[in-house]
Formats: sequence, structure tokens, C-alpha cells
Amino acid sequence: MAQSSKIWDELTTASESRILMLDGAMGTMLQKQNLQEDDFRGERFKDWPSPLQGNNDLLVLTKPEAVEKVHHAFLEAGADLIETNSFNATTISQADYDMSDLAPEIARAAAKVARKCADEWTAKTPEKPRAVLGSVGPMNKTLSISPKVEDPGFRDVTFDEVKDSYVGQMKAMIDIVDAILIETVFDTLNCKAAIAAAREVFADVGYEKPILISGTITDRSGRTLSGQTPEAFWTSIAHAKPFAVGLNCALGADEMRPHIEALSRVADTRIMAFPNAGLPNAFGEYDETPDDMQRQMLPWAEEGLVNILGGCCGSTPGHIGAIAKAVVDAAPRTVPTQKPTLRLSGLEPFQIAV
Repeated sequence: MAQSSKIWDELTTASESRILMLDGAMGTMLQKQNLQEDDFRGERFKDWPSPLQGNNDLLVLTKPEAVEKVHHAFLEAGADLIETNSFNATTISQADYDMSDLAPEIARAAAKVARKCADEWTAKTPEKPRAVLGSVGPMNKTLSISPKVEDPGFRDVTFDEVKDSYVGQMKAMIDIVDAILIETVFDTLNCKAAIAAAREVFADVGYEKPILISGTITDRSGRTLSGQTPEAFWTSIAHAKPFAVGLNCALGADEMRPHIEALSRVADTRIMAFPNAGLPNAFGEYDETPDDMQRQMLPWAEEGLVNILGGCCGSTPGHIGAIAKAVVDAAPRTVPTQKPTLRLSGLEPFQIAV
């Protein structure tokens, strides 16, 4: 049975009359704090044999105040929804740091940190409740693409291994977060493993939480890395009945717009979008200002394309605040009703005419 929180129920009602705001880039904001190897290690991991700098998720254990600072900044900027700092808190992704066994602990700590911050802001502004999304990233392993050019059929991970890794992450967060966000999906099969994991966790705990799903169009080809168009991606994951579906990362707002339009035409659920602050420059930095982003994204709201907006790489509280201010009076997209029919997808969508 479903078990939504009071906060989530209130935000679901709010989503019918206004556009909800998601937070921005956790990684960008942590980088601005100029954290060093000792910050990532803390006292607990001072003798860890592997380098730990860059393992942003670990900071919820070793320097949680750095993560809290980011959450509070985005909440102050107007975010209704914040993501846990658990993007890589899976056994598979944490293997890069020899920390697979710590993945569930990291995920749970990330959920607690975000919950504490969101609840503080809900208490301060009860008219604007703040919810926590359990961030579930795409992993550094792919089920659809071989890592060996000479052996296209090779996979260095199985579907069940990916699913089980996601189960551990989600189970650690499920009783704390308001919803699960499966994000930055570049491989739809990995996403399906995450959906299967969520269902397994729901069955195990005896209740469900809403799921949100966000893919990523990796370049101007208009396809995910595993080759699907936005419409085909939606058809592949629609069975999950997500609270919202959308796109994030890889592209700036201008480049992302046609793909958000495509999703908006076919998805019978809410549409979310959190693009990068433009495309990275030669130094890997993002140049678009808050004014640039809000100017590009305001038409999405005015034309009724979206229900949830936020930012990905390069986006700061300034960006989120500017977007929130720009769309404050815009009506959210009306979720359409699709006629029942056979819909299939490979790399392209296929629909039987009705």
C-alpha cells in the first residue's frame, strides 16, 4: 500500500496550482567549499588505503556540515524539493573507493542530513513545506553497452547485481525520504533495474513511496547513451507510473528544450527538468548566469511544458532563486490523459494507431 507523507500530500496538491522547484548542483556547491583530502577522510577514515577526495557522498559521514550548508542554501533560494547526497551511494559505485560495504550507511546518513535540513525549513515556513528526494544515480556500470570494444556482448555486471545494489541504497533511505528520484539515466536497462529494486523494497517494507525518473540526453543527437529518444525512453519506463518524468544533466536549457517538449507530448504524468547551467567551457566550467537560465526556462513555464524545475551541473542557489522568482506566477503543465493502446519501444517508440 502507498504511504505518502503529509508533506508529500501537501506538495502534490501544490503541484496542481504552481510549478515546484527542485534544488541545484550538489557537486558544484561542494567544489566551491574547496574541500581537501583530509575533509573527505575525517578522523574515521584517516588511514583509509585508497584516496577519498572526490567521494562527495562520503561527506555525510565525515563532514556533514558541508552538505548541510548546500541543502540550506538551496532551501533558502526557494527549493520545494531537495535531493539526498547519495548519488553514488551504491555498492557498485563505492567500489571505486573500496567502500562498497559502507554504501548503505552512506545512503542512510545522506537521507538523515537532508531530512533534518528540510524539516527545519518546513518548520520556519509551514506554508511552504519542503520534501526530500532519495537520489539514486545511474552507477558507473552499464547493462546495455559493453566496456570491451572487441566483445560487444560482454558485460562486467549483471542485471541482478545492479538491482541488488540499488536495493541496498533504497532500503537504507526508504523510511526517511518522501520519494525516490532515479536520476541522470543514461542506460534505460539500469533504470529498469532501479525500478525493480524499488518494487522489491516496497514489498519488503510493506508500503510504497512515489518514484520520480529523470533521464539524460547525452549530446545533440537527441538520444540517451543507450540510444533511445525521449519518447522511447518514456515508453520503456511508463510502467513504473512515476510521479514525474523528465531530463537532467548533459545539456543546457536551450539544448534541452526540444527534448522536454517531446516528453511533454507523450507522458501522462508530471514533467520535470533540471538542465546544466549551459554547456561546459574548455575548462569544464559552466558559464550561464542565473539571468541566462531563468530567461531560457521561463518560456517553458509560460507555454505549459513543465511541472517541476531545477538545475544540474553548474547551477547554484542563485540560479534556483532566479528561476523560482521567474516562474512564481506560471501555471503548471496540465497532465494529459492518453488513450489506452499498445505502445512499444526499442531505440524509437512504436504505437498502434487508435
